[in-house]
Amino acid sequence: MATVIDRRENGGNKSAVNQQRFIKRYREQIRQAVAKAVSGRKIMDIEQSGQVSIPVKDISEPIFHHGQGGRREWIHPGNKKFVRGDSFDRQQQGSGGGGSRASDSGEGEDEFVFTLSREDFLNFFFEDMALPDLAKRHLAKIADVRKVRAGFSIDGTPSNLSILRTMRSSLGRRIALSSPYQKRLRELEHEYAELLEKGDPYSEEALALQEKMKHLRAQVDRVPFIEKLDLRYNNRVLKKRPQAQAVMFCLMDVSGSMDESRKDLAKRFFMLLYLFLKRNYERIDVVFIRHHTVAKEVEEEDFFHSRESGGTVVSSALKLMVEVIHDRYPPGQWNIYCAQASDGDNWAGDSELCGRLLREAILPLVQYYAYVEVASEEPQNLWEEYMTVKGQFDHFAMQRIIGADEIYPVLHDLFQKRAAWPSR
Repeated sequence: MATVIDRRENGGNKSAVNQQRFIKRYREQIRQAVAKAVSGRKIMDIEQSGQVSIPVKDISEPIFHHGQGGRREWIHPGNKKFVRGDSFDRQQQGSGGGGSRASDSGEGEDEFVFTLSREDFLNFFFEDMALPDLAKRHLAKIADVRKVRAGFSIDGTPSNLSILRTMRSSLGRRIALSSPYQKRLRELEHEYAELLEKGDPYSEEALALQEKMKHLRAQVDRVPFIEKLDLRYNNRVLKKRPQAQAVMFCLMDVSGSMDESRKDLAKRFFMLLYLFLKRNYERIDVVFIRHHTVAKEVEEEDFFHSRESGGTVVSSALKLMVEVIHDRYPPGQWNIYCAQASDGDNWAGDSELCGRLLREAILPLVQYYAYVEVASEEPQNLWEEYMTVKGQFDHFAMQRIIGADEIYPVLHDLFQKRAAWPSR
């Protein structure tokens, strides 16, 4: 079997086009590889570009080969062993990473490794995700201004040139300017054809017709192929688009029971959530709250890197969240969301207070509430209390994360796009 693979170097920007074609063709495999790659990265490297790999068996390349059966003659250059009429066994082709029979020849690769840019990496990671039940309760004071298509204009920059519209205008102008000459030329060609049927093609009348046709063809050729008045440019104008106001509360347990491995899982979850929010929503506030026995609103840097620790009183974070909502984010004007991460180990008696706060003070105000319990082999007392809350509110979601490889599936499940979210 002969295998033909084009290994020529690409010139210009062709490599970028080929990469996009490859990404489009193996989209599902790349998406799975990206999700797998994130689990092995450091927290600060999550959003960076880098190498991902997909199994070679998932990649197929076009090949040319002979069909089955039939008789063929082969010419082996440099043959010193066989003569015409000799027969020999068919050689087995071996390659590493494939085949069901052993072979002492051939080599191959188990995985195909390539580099994704930061933009492509995040595109794959956050596709099909959105904040649920986002309603325009109150429009932001500063509208989002974006450029939108607004037809075509006769002035613009070369990068905005519309080739199709320009050629259409050029064709119409050339048809309009040359049509009188074309019409007269057809008439003369008809007369010339009749004259040839009757007499000598070198007569004075025939030569005069040839001269006139030559002159008309020159007139048609002198019509410019393209002129400045033919140029058409894509026109774009600035358009204001009102934005809905939204705020996301991130509540993370940093108590003593949250060891480094659990904190790492929680930080990874919130890091991905934070990147998702900042990438997909230009105007959204993020409130970071860390808690042990007391809760504190902190900046992004402290939220992800502070080493503060202590006991566990989860209700302190919920109380602080309620205070911040009433002080800065009126529910009638803001879409409010919350994501909470904890190991579920709470102070005795406090879990019941947390459930009451959620039912009475928080869930009636928020659009969506997501709780994630990290690295707990068995559901803890906070999980059991929250299960009763989940049965009463459709916009309350719960998930458990045991290892780093489960972070992306959980995040995607909590914030995946849905055709219609449950009405409240």
